[in-house]
Amino acid sequence: MTATRPGTTPPALEATGLRKRYGDTAALDGFDLTVRAGTVHALLGPNGAGKSTAVGCLSTLTRYDGGTAVVAGVDVRTGPQEVRRRIGLVGQSAALDEVLHGRENLVLFGRLHGLTTRDAGVRAEELLARFDLTEAAGRKVSTYSGGMRRRLDIAAALVRRPSLLFLDEPTTGLDPRARNEVWSAVRRIVEAGTTVLLTTQYLDEADQLADEITVMQRGRVIAGGAPGDLKSRLGGDRVIVTLPLGARPDAVRDALAAASAGPVLLDEGTRQVTVEAGEEGGAATLFRVVRTLDGSGVAVDDVVLRRPTLDEVFLHLTEVTR
Repeated sequence: MTATRPGTTPPALEATGLRKRYGDTAALDGFDLTVRAGTVHALLGPNGAGKSTAVGCLSTLTRYDGGTAVVAGVDVRTGPQEVRRRIGLVGQSAALDEVLHGRENLVLFGRLHGLTTRDAGVRAEELLARFDLTEAAGRKVSTYSGGMRRRLDIAAALVRRPSLLFLDEPTTGLDPRARNEVWSAVRRIVEAGTTVLLTTQYLDEADQLADEITVMQRGRVIAGGAPGDLKSRLGGDRVIVTLPLGARPDAVRDALAAASAGPVLLDEGTRQVTVEAGEEGGAATLFRVVRTLDGSGVAVDDVVLRRPTLDEVFLHLTEVTR
């Protein structure tokens, strides 16, 4: 495991070569992961890639067969109880009592974690305010919307002020408004100093929240990096020009090719000319294309700067390694 250099902040989580088998199936097959403190790190992968198994092993719920893991500064294998004291976990199913009020749920979690009744009440009020649940605090959880329940579930995991929070697919089944509410809650968590390891099936969620992304396939890491870095692996930005009926796409292609640094492609079926940005970048290429079209007197239906999406990256990576 990599030693921390003097003067640097140690990782919130570092796993090396984790292995876990269920019979003949290798759920984790040499899994490596480093999560920087104070960040949101997203763990992506298709169904069966090993995401939930990884979270189970790292959060002490599942015993791994081989490898090493240090979470919140503690070795998971030799100090599981101390790891549990330093982390929070929000699973795919809410861990709330729907008969109790929102405030009562948080006080109950505080008491279960060893807080006095007074301290549990104070902490509950803090969390209700942070997650915009104060007005609903006296209502039964059974009356909450999906987004409110999820925010309360996350709040319950923060009662003990963990340094690292595991979020296992926190927005599955939520509508767009509720997802945005949870996203805002996650951002506030990190601003308050808690590191987040997020597993998700939603690529836009990782793109919105994550500072870094790790992509899994068949129990091991196949790619990792910042969202922008992963997108750049598909060739970078491109400018797409859509021409009206009656235009001469080949003439437009030739004009743009003469003025552009990157490759220029023509699709006569869609009447689109695509200019690859190359090293000069998307904004400079867009400016060059618009200036060339204007100087040539070419009428267009649309000009758009398009960047690779995380969906495209994910599909490309998981297809290549299938």
